[in-house]
Amino acid sequence: MTITAGTSHRPQPEVGAQPPVTPLGGDPGPRRRGVPWTGGPGRRPRQRAVAARAALRRRYWATVPARLRLLRAATVLLTGTLAALLLAAGLTTLGTWNSVAGHDAPRTTSAADLDLALNDMDAQAANILLSNGDAGQGRLRTPYAKAVGYYGDARREIGHDLRTLAVAAQGSRSDERTVESLTDGFAEYQELIGRALENAGHRGGKAGALADYRRATDLLRTRLLPAASTLVASNDAAFDAEYASARSGLGTRLTAVLALGVLLLTTLGVLQCYLARRFRRVLNPAVLAATVCALLAVILGTQMLSASAGHLRVARHDAFDSVVALDRARAVAYDANADESRYLLDPQRRDQYADAFLAKSQQLYGVKGATLPTYDSRLATTWQAYETDHHDLRFTGEFRRELDNITFPGERAAAEKTVRTYAVYQRDDRRIRALLAAGKEQEAVEFCMGWAAGTSNAHFGAWMAALDEVAGINRAHFTSSVGAGRATVGGLLPCACGFLAAAALLTLLGLRPRLAEFR
Repeated sequence: MTITAGTSHRPQPEVGAQPPVTPLGGDPGPRRRGVPWTGGPGRRPRQRAVAARAALRRRYWATVPARLRLLRAATVLLTGTLAALLLAAGLTTLGTWNSVAGHDAPRTTSAADLDLALNDMDAQAANILLSNGDAGQGRLRTPYAKAVGYYGDARREIGHDLRTLAVAAQGSRSDERTVESLTDGFAEYQELIGRALENAGHRGGKAGALADYRRATDLLRTRLLPAASTLVASNDAAFDAEYASARSGLGTRLTAVLALGVLLLTTLGVLQCYLARRFRRVLNPAVLAATVCALLAVILGTQMLSASAGHLRVARHDAFDSVVALDRARAVAYDANADESRYLLDPQRRDQYADAFLAKSQQLYGVKGATLPTYDSRLATTWQAYETDHHDLRFTGEFRRELDNITFPGERAAAEKTVRTYAVYQRDDRRIRALLAAGKEQEAVEFCMGWAAGTSNAHFGAWMAALDEVAGINRAHFTSSVGAGRATVGGLLPCACGFLAAAALLTLLGLRPRLAEFR
């Protein structure tokens, strides 16, 4: 045998055999017998993931039973979510109505009532001093008796309002401080008025009584009335903020209900189409009934939320805005009426009280540039223009606010009657001043404080009765709107949730026979 140097003794492959291929990246190394090579260490987790996805697809979508179960689960989940949303929205809306009727509105009206009662109490104190004569001699009996009775009523009303406002102010430090200041100031005011009335009971004590009354009314005008007005504005603003938040929440929940409702109805439609195509049936009665129930639930749910928003708007803006304006007007009216009594009682401050009366008249029915001598004619001219055109803007004030917010049947006629009776009262004021200027002081006092027909107090009472009529119309509609809002939730929410429960149950029953075919 010949041996060639450098010749390899490696065995040669058989004819037709493929040479071994070394994979890229080097020899994979030894592997166990019977285990195929997968091409690298990263391939095995990816294969498992692919296999898992395939298994999930087969379980939840690839087969007919899987698709039916998935659509069934989606339908039940959507009905449950929609029912929970409607339930939460309904309970929140009921909470809003409870807050409006039990907290927001009462604390605002209590602040307005406090303002009115403070003015009334001071007016009656002036009337007592004015009608008492000299320690009872020359007393005007009917005006005196009525003034004493109204004074006591006003004092009790103030005590009640302060207690109500103290409870309502809890949680608001600024309101709490205001109520505390009012309570302390009212105690001081009562002490001053008590001394004035005591002095008026002694012969020759009228000068001392007048001095005490001046200090009391100055305290009222500088501390008590501004604090009461602050509470009215603060509570009304809090109510308005609560209203805005509630309306916004209702709008958001309405959008969510519509979105979920459309998604639920779409899912039921897809389920119905799939059943018709796969099982060669035109319609599945149970699923069709479930679709109808879901549609009714969505309609009732949206109606509940939209109607609640409408009732809330009527209660807050159409009704309560007018209530606040009229309560303010009533408080200002009592203060103006008190200025007439102060004008007669205190000769040294007559110019001050005349200016105050004009300022309050402008606050009620504002006529630019009018003075006391020209106010009546300007009022008549602007009112005639308004009766011709209700959009005429020649006057302002609380009466204008009410006339621009006419909403309910009979409200315009009652509001216009209020202005006409106010004009009569204004003419009485000019007569009082004319009598006093003519030196007929006793006649002026009797006309101002008398209660016989045709006197100033009688006309003031007619004006207040007309004002109460307008306020009563708005309060009645506020109350009815609150009741209608609660009834809307109480009537529609159970029906909507019941229809959703029926939709879920009908879907389960409708799919049960189809799924049974695959067992």
